[in-house]
Amino acid sequence: MQILFIADPLESFRTYKDSTFAMMREAQRRGHSVAACEPKDISWQSGQKVQAKVRHISLTGEADDWFVESSVAQEALAGFGAIVMRKDPPFDSEYFYSTHMLSQAEREGAKVFNKPQALREHPEKLAIMEFAQFIGPTLVTRSADDVRAFHAEHKDIILKPLDGMGGMGIFRVGEDGRNLGSIIEALNQEGATSIMVQKFLPDIVHGDKRVLIIGGKPVPYCLARIPQGNEVRGNLAAGGKGVAQPLHAQDEAIATAIGKVLAPRGLLLIGLDIIGHSVTEINVTSPTCFQEIFDQTGCDVAALFIDALEQAVA
Repeated sequence: MQILFIADPLESFRTYKDSTFAMMREAQRRGHSVAACEPKDISWQSGQKVQAKVRHISLTGEADDWFVESSVAQEALAGFGAIVMRKDPPFDSEYFYSTHMLSQAEREGAKVFNKPQALREHPEKLAIMEFAQFIGPTLVTRSADDVRAFHAEHKDIILKPLDGMGGMGIFRVGEDGRNLGSIIEALNQEGATSIMVQKFLPDIVHGDKRVLIIGGKPVPYCLARIPQGNEVRGNLAAGGKGVAQPLHAQDEAIATAIGKVLAPRGLLLIGLDIIGHSVTEINVTSPTCFQEIFDQTGCDVAALFIDALEQAVA
């Protein structure tokens, strides 16, 4: 099977920890052909199928020069056995447009994972609203007054933009309310931008757990991303320490319940963020932590994903 990965530039991959690389490696190991492109390479013209400038590659097994490019060609997306959408956020207008192009490719016969319509309908911060029974106190608003009232009620809060990733733009405000006004101004832009506000969860000291769901089923290990020093964010991109651990029974139950709902909608791969036993985000664009879990536990997450992908296209 030819598998096309839509991702960030290959030259930017840090292969020792990149989950898309792990998927590619496992796919090639099984005899599948690997190709790649970026969203900017995708185009459509009336009377033709959705196409992309595609790089056909082979993985070398080397740490630095990790791939060789055998050819570059303009090809219809419908000609691939599977398309794996792995572009990192932000979920901006261009990302949104890319999903529409991929939906058109689906109408032409392409099989895309995660399903483009599902990507549009489950923005990563807001998808938790459907599962309010599993989350802590949360507010989404454009009103500065709403934020101040939420702070007055909960005392210790986290504020974040709806389009960030890797912990970008996350602030904690304690009971004294120090800098709350300035933070609201920076994130809310005088009511022009919606933000998310959540009650601070002290269990963050034990890690912001990434729980992966593949084909509707939880992976048996998660990665607890533990904040370091005075940092409030556990994200690995923000310097958090990743510690793999067996999935807690309560987290497994949460992941199973969410997976049963979301997998039938075309979300083959989901990454929950759980602090304590409260879901804080549902990531569907490019969930990570495959390699960290494998390196520490031997649980081959990439193999589980390719298993599910092969089954989904069968």
